Amino acid sequence: MTDSLRRISRALLSVSDKTGLIEFARALAGRGVELVSTGGTARALAEAGLAVRDVSELTGFPEMMDGRVKTLHPAVHGGLLAVRDDAAHREAMRRHGIQPIDLLVVNLYPFEATVARGADYAACIENIDIGGPAMIRAAAKNHADVTVVVDAADYAAVLSELEAHGGATTLSLRQKLAAKAYARTAAYDAAIANWFAETLGETAPAYCAFGGHLAEALRYGENPHQTAAFYRLPQPRFGVATARQVQGKQLSYNNINDTDAAYECVAEFDPRRTAACVIVKHANPCGVAEGETLVDAYRRALACDPVSAFGGIVAVNRPLDAEAARAITEIFTEVIIAPDATEEAIAIVAAKKNLRLLLAGGLPDPRAPGATFKSVAGGFLVQSRDAAVVDDMDLRVVTKRAPTNAELADLRFAFRVAKHVKSNTIVYAKNGATVGIGAGQMSRVDSARIAARKAEDAAKARGLSEPLTKGSVVASDAFFPFADGLLVAIEAGATAVIQPGGSVRDEEVIKAADDHGVAMVFTGTRHFRH
Repeated sequence: MTDSLRRISRALLSVSDKTGLIEFARALAGRGVELVSTGGTARALAEAGLAVRDVSELTGFPEMMDGRVKTLHPAVHGGLLAVRDDAAHREAMRRHGIQPIDLLVVNLYPFEATVARGADYAACIENIDIGGPAMIRAAAKNHADVTVVVDAADYAAVLSELEAHGGATTLSLRQKLAAKAYARTAAYDAAIANWFAETLGETAPAYCAFGGHLAEALRYGENPHQTAAFYRLPQPRFGVATARQVQGKQLSYNNINDTDAAYECVAEFDPRRTAACVIVKHANPCGVAEGETLVDAYRRALACDPVSAFGGIVAVNRPLDAEAARAITEIFTEVIIAPDATEEAIAIVAAKKNLRLLLAGGLPDPRAPGATFKSVAGGFLVQSRDAAVVDDMDLRVVTKRAPTNAELADLRFAFRVAKHVKSNTIVYAKNGATVGIGAGQMSRVDSARIAARKAEDAAKARGLSEPLTKGSVVASDAFFPFADGLLVAIEAGATAVIQPGGSVRDEEVIKAADDHGVAMVFTGTRHFRH
């Protein structure tokens, strides 16, 4: 298709979000463009002193049924869909008195925002736009002749083209706007469909779609030869999607992925109960700790694996304060994410110009429902979020010795962390801090060994004579299929174990624990994470 110009003589404007509307409409009118509008948009234009025709003048019908029916009419859709170079189309327009519409400006009823504020069923239904998507799709289909705008951010581009081309737009712009229009209606319909599925309790609807709005195009993906972009869902959880980036260079694909992992993990720790810090490297926690203060929690988390923490992501569950900011900036860190921060802490972080500071505005609820998804060849997998929290689990003591109160507290802590480590997972913890983490191994025995070795390395770095795992507890994200993994943990010095249970060899594993005087509890809940 050639980059043919199409002059804009008549525009139909119907928007719920009126940001920039008056300025845009005034610029159009200044170029002699006739303005046609509906309802509240028409009133806003008229109050601004602009000459505007009500859409009912085109259709010959008034708005009716509380505005549900106003643009669903041949006079509107014929004006949008008519192919200007088709003689038969022109004759049909002449015969039926249909006037061409050259520019359509529509943004949709705020369905996503209505759902997000917790509106009732009837309000959500009423905010499903019908005429808007129908007009958008019609105009986008006929983009060879019609310019369609669904985002106020594109007003400037349209006006720029009108200025450059004597009141006309180019085909290349109309194509881009048409593509954006279809993406918008697709995301809108996806939000509606997903809301219906959630409302009806459907866990596997016949059709599934996800829609998001571009947050930013990224420099590249996991590797420089991959392209990437970050999209924000209509109702985002607190985290990277809601965060305000106070400073630092642009986030990368891996930064966003790792920051999400860190913030989801730290959200497991109620800030009303304790300060907590999580340090993540390559999507896995390399140190997690509780403390009286954030700086205490950070230093204890860092002690678990200071080598891996270099260039990592730090997440805290309370507003970042100056003391914690000073400590975190002592070593190279990629990202700090917190619910908020003091002005003094922001100023301290500002001294590290490349360090990104994200303020998320709140913590995500680990118990909240939701869905996660990942792509596979030819499709995608969807599952409900792992909203299981160890504090809600009925822990069952299966050994002769029950854990002490101190051990039980550490067992809960360790299992809370294990939920956020890639499987197979082994987490050693002591006094509310991780002391060894083994992640993502094909064998649970190897995870136990790696975690123990890391604890030995950390102890040597601190000049300690014995491994940090001595006197610790250990958590496994899934059952021990054999006693060998447990025996590695016991050899490392673990005195109590938390695991889901459910292996055909549970009795063998329990006996090994009893033989060594180790306490063991079953959660009945597995935390695989792949």
